[in-house]
Amino acid sequence: MARRITLDFLKTETASGSVLGFAALAALIAANSPWAADYFAALKSYLPISIGDFTIRLTLSDWVKEGLMALFFLIVGLEIKHEILKGELSDPRRLAAPVLAAAGGMIAPALVYLKVAEWMGGPTAGWSIPVATDIAFAVAVFALVARGLPASLRIFLLTLAIVDDLGAILIIAAMFSQGVQTVPLAWALGGLIALGALARQGRLGAPLWTLGFLWVWYFTLQAELSTSLAGVAFACIVPINARVEGRRSPLKSAMEVLHPWVAFGVLPLFAFAKAGFSFAGLSFQDLLSPVALGIAAGLFLGKQAGVMIATAFTVLTRLGKRPSNATWAEIYGVSLLCGVGFTMSLFIGALAFPGALDSPIQSEVKLGVLSGSLASAVVGSVVLARCSAFRRRRERTARAERYGDESPESLANIDLA
Repeated sequence: MARRITLDFLKTETASGSVLGFAALAALIAANSPWAADYFAALKSYLPISIGDFTIRLTLSDWVKEGLMALFFLIVGLEIKHEILKGELSDPRRLAAPVLAAAGGMIAPALVYLKVAEWMGGPTAGWSIPVATDIAFAVAVFALVARGLPASLRIFLLTLAIVDDLGAILIIAAMFSQGVQTVPLAWALGGLIALGALARQGRLGAPLWTLGFLWVWYFTLQAELSTSLAGVAFACIVPINARVEGRRSPLKSAMEVLHPWVAFGVLPLFAFAKAGFSFAGLSFQDLLSPVALGIAAGLFLGKQAGVMIATAFTVLTRLGKRPSNATWAEIYGVSLLCGVGFTMSLFIGALAFPGALDSPIQSEVKLGVLSGSLASAVVGSVVLARCSAFRRRRERTARAERYGDESPESLANIDLA
């Protein structure tokens, strides 16, 4: 059952990966077209929603980031919970590998950036920019190129990326936040505890789950915390076992109902809202600046080095296990995709270097994030595509040998079958 759910997810994401890519491309075209002013104005326009005494006033861009993406993190949290309790990560040593890899994937990029800044005499304030992984884009690239690779690799990437994201959120809270609002946070935690207790006592209907999620989301937003935390935290209280034998559990129901909407709706909207930025005013000279080079090197070199070194250390010391049935080359391809920082890195960049978004240093941040993320995505795609092709070729050869015929014609026929 666990394998079937994972395969269903992979099919959906493989199909939606191309939609996400087109949405990101459309955003870049819109941001650099004659309609660029309208595109940015629409994203910055406020869309207030009022229900009684409750009013939420966010820009369209923030509704996508803080509103819709909370559903994405809910789905990711549900899947990781399923894998921890009943799937790939139920072995603590398999869980240790992506968690420690995430730690390595945060430390190494920061060190690379600081080394470049020291070498070139640049500002050290940007060390936090390359520590982030854009989980949505990384998973989408994986879905596009990882046909035939073990599903455990995707779970490894998901777990690593969400731990990485939580680490980035903690960095933001520690370095750039004005302080968490404790009263709304208490209301959010109270809602989680109450709903979790009710779920343990009996079967809850979809309306109550929906209202509970909205409650936790709203007070997390008011507490000035990232609503991605609300999504992950809410997933922790959703029961994984059915209350009535023969029926689906709330966790499985939520995964099956929400996942297509997130894959084909939320993620493409996120890509269209966040992937578009203008190349106006950018020059090759900016790419050679300490900030741009530090960020690009941190994302492309630091991420892959940190993830691979931490994973190898974890496996060699037997603290953890590598993803089941995965080769080191395939893990290396995943480590490259962790360097896709993109929207999260751009967000941290705006905090690390406050000021006008069209300032020279922000142009350097954009170039560093774009070049590092693009290099990671392209090289990671090539590595994983070659691994996928090699694995499929090896499987065709094995099937042909089983039938006692290794001719090219028979291999092709078996492959088509």
